[in-house]
Amino acid sequence: MRIAVTGSIATDHLMTFPARITDQLLADRLDRVSLSFLVDTLEIREGGVAANIAYGLALLGHRPLLVGAVGADFEGYGARLAALGVDTRAVLVSATRHTARFLCTTDPDGNQIASFYPGAMAQASAIDLADVTEDGVDVVLIGADDPAAMLRHTRACRSLGIRFMADPSQQLARLEGPDVRELLDGADHLFTNEYEHGLLLRKTGWSHAEVLDRVGTWVTTLGERGSRVERAGKNPVEVAAAPAAEVADPTGVGDAYRAGYLAALSAGLDVARCARTGSVMASLALAAVGTQTYEVDATALPALLTTAYGPPVRETSPAPA
Repeated sequence: MRIAVTGSIATDHLMTFPARITDQLLADRLDRVSLSFLVDTLEIREGGVAANIAYGLALLGHRPLLVGAVGADFEGYGARLAALGVDTRAVLVSATRHTARFLCTTDPDGNQIASFYPGAMAQASAIDLADVTEDGVDVVLIGADDPAAMLRHTRACRSLGIRFMADPSQQLARLEGPDVRELLDGADHLFTNEYEHGLLLRKTGWSHAEVLDRVGTWVTTLGERGSRVERAGKNPVEVAAAPAAEVADPTGVGDAYRAGYLAALSAGLDVARCARTGSVMASLALAAVGTQTYEVDATALPALLTTAYGPPVRETSPAPA
């Protein structure tokens, strides 16, 4: 299965704060917050949701098509991704803006305060999927990106008859209800985390059942509790999180999950095994600092899955009423 991944491509500035961020917030002063955090460490890493997912897919032997906008400073980053097997021909290089920047401070409890500067990502809507997918793709994952680009790519998939997956993630906070509804209506898959699950329902004004009627499969990641896969007319599939060797950095864990899920899906596996593969990839990312520093290959996955979950178990469907 040929996969195109659209979304942000960025440089991550990851910092760690030794105390709890929540302890610095005063309940009676939340109307005027002015905080500065003296951090212990700074890691500068290459990231962005689309690039992170493409990285994970490439590790597992895929050649994903990366679709996004960057600055001229992407040259070295792009060469590294290409060497790993990511197809970067569809990346638009801006003549005037830098590659996006993600700045994130994380405390020992995994709480985060982050800022994102879009930079060249603001020009992603200039990319025409019809042009960059001429050699054929089977599915497009539409990740967090410039909102205009997300809408354009969704419309292009519909007009071209290409399966698409909705993964609005961080952009849910910015998108208005009508746009969210357009992005997910008819999606083959919808990905959210637990918080985004509730926010999406509020933004769309749809009930849980109404969302399931409009998407093929809704995957919700639940942090340390694993993930849940839902489809209309079927029992939810709950999958526990795979244990991580250590908890080093939660940034990019969801992207690694998506890479594992998509790789398993492309192999024709059922949703339970897709979710388990995603969770194993997430556990590897959680144990590494940075979103593209963990290592794995397809030959190592079976042993990792067996260690985490035991021998494969076939998905069961609910008995007819």
